[in-house]
Amino acid sequence: MIIAKTEAAICERLRKGLGQMVHSVESYGGEMDGEPAEIIRQLPAAWVTFGGVLKTENTNVTKRKYTTHGRFVVIVGDRNLRSENAARLGGPGFDEVGTYRLVTAVRRLLSGQDMDLPIAHLVPGRVRTLFNTQVEAAALSVFACEFDTKWIEHALENGRYPLENAPAEHEDSLFTHYHGEMSPDDPEWLSTRLSYDLSSSPQRPDAEDIITHEPAKR
Repeated sequence: MIIAKTEAAICERLRKGLGQMVHSVESYGGEMDGEPAEIIRQLPAAWVTFGGVLKTENTNVTKRKYTTHGRFVVIVGDRNLRSENAARLGGPGFDEVGTYRLVTAVRRLLSGQDMDLPIAHLVPGRVRTLFNTQVEAAALSVFACEFDTKWIEHALENGRYPLENAPAEHEDSLFTHYHGEMSPDDPEWLSTRLSYDLSSSPQRPDAEDIITHEPAKR
């Protein structure tokens, strides 16, 4: 869930921040694998995708909490009828943005941001060339901008399955409608009995305390 929410939040921030620098900002759906003419018609544009989990580290001694390091990638592209150089550098007019400006704008908008999500601030990484080429009458320039972050994942207890009837905001709610094996929630704590034994007294126990807890009203 955190991956989908982060990708959507990055898209939303770029839509607001880039404004009319691009025609659109969307989640990447293989647009770069299409026909060159179709790609050119969409530019300038930006696409966001999840680049994968880089590593996962155990965070506590119970092995129930892990720090997950993930990478997100923003693909930016532009085209120019004058030259490949202009597709990268842009031109004098506002309609000739250029991929170098798009890369700078994306890094400015996303670096150090967490979009109010439970993730570490985005750290800018590599910027890679995907295309710098001529397609028919237009020059095409596309770059991929990487951003790294991390978040905490909680593991199930050994032998347990996802929580049965998990509330909508719970991380196990994604299993609710798929009829997989589920585990019931732990019973509510109602009371605790404390018994005290004094070595000088034969009485067992010498005293008791009972701590009760009133269940929360649903």
